Amino acid sequence: MKKFLAGLFLSVLVLALAACGADKKEDAGSTTGDKADDKENTTVTIGASNTPHAVILEKAKPILAEQGIDLKIEPYQDYVLPNQDLESGDLDANFFQHIPYLDLQIKDNGYDFVNAGGVHIEPIGIYSKKYKTLEDLPEGATILLSNSVSDHGRMLSLLEAKGLIKLKEGIDKTAAEIKDVAENPKNFKFDANTAPEMLVQMFENEEGDAVLINSNFAIDNGLNPMEDAISLEDKESPYVNIITVRAGDETKQEIKKLLEVLTSKEIQDFILEEWKGAVVPVK
Repeated sequence: MKKFLAGLFLSVLVLALAACGADKKEDAGSTTGDKADDKENTTVTIGASNTPHAVILEKAKPILAEQGIDLKIEPYQDYVLPNQDLESGDLDANFFQHIPYLDLQIKDNGYDFVNAGGVHIEPIGIYSKKYKTLEDLPEGATILLSNSVSDHGRMLSLLEAKGLIKLKEGIDKTAAEIKDVAENPKNFKFDANTAPEMLVQMFENEEGDAVLINSNFAIDNGLNPMEDAISLEDKESPYVNIITVRAGDETKQEIKKLLEVLTSKEIQDFILEEWKGAVVPVK
């Protein structure tokens, strides 16, 4: 009887240990399966101007997360550091500049960057605390421009489009400079000594008679281009704001998905609703 009981006990113990081992294998298999199914998201670090660029990216962020991309947004308030940080590898992309500015940056700094795709246009505006219309600008009025040479062609083209000046024939107007003004009927004085981000302050301080301000800086400082500007650049402007990446990265799936979302109807509708035409999607 003792031998029988001992044998029975041993059998039960073996079965219990076997079952326990099977459970552990199943658990291990289950864990392995969970890990296989749980793919980590890809992180994309992107530098952007506060408004409207970072605001647009924040709207796109949850949409991209659903597609496996974690968007890390680094805000900037100048036009120099975003390209420096992209070159150093601190950023995977940036979103703040238009094509002529990128072209000039590549020429001046030798950056190996490419335009991955356009997102929106920010019509540049003419602002004045002293005058309500362009026609009111007096003889010899001082016009304040950005000290960024890449902005001059755009700003001078706007003044030409509004009938205030004429540029030399045959020049590339995107690269025009003050010296390329051929006709200046009211003898306007052009002051191009102010950093782009400081032009709003110059406007608020009533410096000059009119100030040309990029919409992102205007919006970021509480101005409404549609209401506060005495004149705005046409919506057909070629100065499209783009996603910029290092050469070769434009083919990465995460960059392609980023552009797909930023040019989707959902984001386009958001841009139109949020800025009422002060920021215009490209598609």
